[in-house]
Amino acid sequence: MLDVFSSLTGGQSSSVPPEPRSLRQTGPSFPHKARGILQPLRPAMKQTLSELMRMSRICRMIFATCLGSFILVIFYFQIMRRNPFMVEGCCRKGSRNALQELYNPTQTELSGAAVLHQARRDQVVDACRVYSASSRKRRVLTPGDLKHLVVDEDHELIYCYVPKVACTNWKRVMMVLTGRGKYSDPMEIPSNEAHVPSNLKTLNQYSIAEINHRLKNYLKFLFVREPFERLVSAYRNKFTLKYNSSFHKRFGTRIIRRYRKNATQDALLNGADVKFKEFIEYLVDPATQRDGLNEHWQTVYQLCHPCHIHYDMVGKYETLEEDANYLLQLVGVGDSLRFPTYAKSTRTTDAMTAQFFSNISTQQQIQLYQLYKLDFLMFNYSIPSYLRSE
Repeated sequence: MLDVFSSLTGGQSSSVPPEPRSLRQTGPSFPHKARGILQPLRPAMKQTLSELMRMSRICRMIFATCLGSFILVIFYFQIMRRNPFMVEGCCRKGSRNALQELYNPTQTELSGAAVLHQARRDQVVDACRVYSASSRKRRVLTPGDLKHLVVDEDHELIYCYVPKVACTNWKRVMMVLTGRGKYSDPMEIPSNEAHVPSNLKTLNQYSIAEINHRLKNYLKFLFVREPFERLVSAYRNKFTLKYNSSFHKRFGTRIIRRYRKNATQDALLNGADVKFKEFIEYLVDPATQRDGLNEHWQTVYQLCHPCHIHYDMVGKYETLEEDANYLLQLVGVGDSLRFPTYAKSTRTTDAMTAQFFSNISTQQQIQLYQLYKLDFLMFNYSIPSYLRSE
């Protein structure tokens, strides 16, 4: 700022300005008495001019400071008006972020939940330790493994989305949190818009250094579900509903061609009537596992890498609303944003899952459990009572 004002004054410093020409010119000498009068005026005039120049610079600096402050205040209120969540996110008591509030809660009502989530974290760590000791596989994650991790810069959050575990509503909530005032109600966002990749930024879009910084400093969370219940939910949604014709064409035709004898031409062409038993045959087929599973029935272990990434919070579908709203409280937006409720009448239940598994052979049940075993162990889900062990 000093350089700017210096240029406006011709580059001169605060020294005395050049002596006026009329006092330096040559010519007839003044009488001795007149010279005696003018001599004491010269330093006085110099001092006066110097004071005027200094006051002028000070006035300009004060004016520029006031103008800059005014512009900043206007800019601040414009941002606050557009994004009410930023007010709560940036101005929480003591400027604590969600990560600090999770591990060291200042609110008494959050202390009990903190104990629960510590137990869930410990369960994941223990399961990963056992798996690591028994496995010879050692893997280093690459940015390509992080495409399911959604980043919220404003609230310092990372969410790993797992399909068929309320991920549509969670993406809606993340769009509200990252939208800077564009959205206020998650349910106003159409479900298809929530799944548009460009609407949310994922961790794989950052540099290695930026990825490591966010993994270290942001609160990382995911939501999980009983593995077989999630599997049945995926089957019901992708293979029994007419509007999912893209899945019928992409996977249904392949499944029917491989595992159905005497399939009709219509079934081979459209793939719209895949049976659950055929779907399970497809999953346990080694060829399918070599090709890789679709995200809707891929394991949480492979989607979110919980043995490589330390998740600070593990929410569960069984306590979805409670866990989700607890997280929003940690973030500091619990008073203005609630997690959407879901239709319990249409959800896949344990009893419904047992009915679907009743026609699956014992061998296939065992193979399927082995496929999802780590998800059962990491997230403390018991072996289902309907599974046959012999």
